[in-house]
Amino acid sequence: MAINVEISDGVGEVIIDAPPVNALDNAGWREFAEKVQAVGLRDEVNCVVIRSEGRGFQAGVDVKELAENGDLIVDLNRGCYDSFAAVYDCPVPTISAVHGYCIGGGIGIAGSSDFIIASEDATFSLPEIDRGALGAATHLMRMVGVQKARRMLYTCEAISAQELHRLGGCESVVPKDRLRDEVMKIARAIATKSPRALRLGKFALNGIETLDVKKSYRYEQGFTLELYTTKDSQEARDAFLEKRDAKYE
Repeated sequence: MAINVEISDGVGEVIIDAPPVNALDNAGWREFAEKVQAVGLRDEVNCVVIRSEGRGFQAGVDVKELAENGDLIVDLNRGCYDSFAAVYDCPVPTISAVHGYCIGGGIGIAGSSDFIIASEDATFSLPEIDRGALGAATHLMRMVGVQKARRMLYTCEAISAQELHRLGGCESVVPKDRLRDEVMKIARAIATKSPRALRLGKFALNGIETLDVKKSYRYEQGFTLELYTTKDSQEARDAFLEKRDAKYE
């Protein structure tokens, strides 16, 4: 598992490379938060790009690790909170370059960014209820609006990059083989601007946002923890790992 960082032309790339599906375990979320925070504080970085290697952008938490040690839920909640906050609070603009699947925690990362560029093969989903959890609806709501976010949470349905773009949730949709080039082109253009103006602009935009993202997500996490203590939550996780339909009493 690795969270890699590359810096060039005023742009810091934070690259998730955690085969096979870029799900992050407890240590992985801590590493991601720390590296996003660190790169955002570097004087020579004026824009941060978050992207991934492999088949998809990010597949949320490592459900297998959680199944083996349920006591990790509090630490894992903190790791997700710190990760999404690191992206949202990054002093400079952040762009998520999303390809393949963007699931659960991936929604939290992408939805915390200033904006998203997606590849044509990208899909977005929040299947938390089918995993015995809740979370990241706050960030999904920033992307798709209230009613669509509610439907996606209740049904666990995925939407395409094209549908996300129609809803205003991503800036553009590009061919997969051009995703990094397109994102880096925009990021480098941003990086040429006044460092002071970019940092003040980012601070101002976060300050005037109508949704308090961090407080909203923290509120949401309380219900994640409550749900996690129920039999339904355990059954959902067991069914996911055993690749069967869940059976609720």
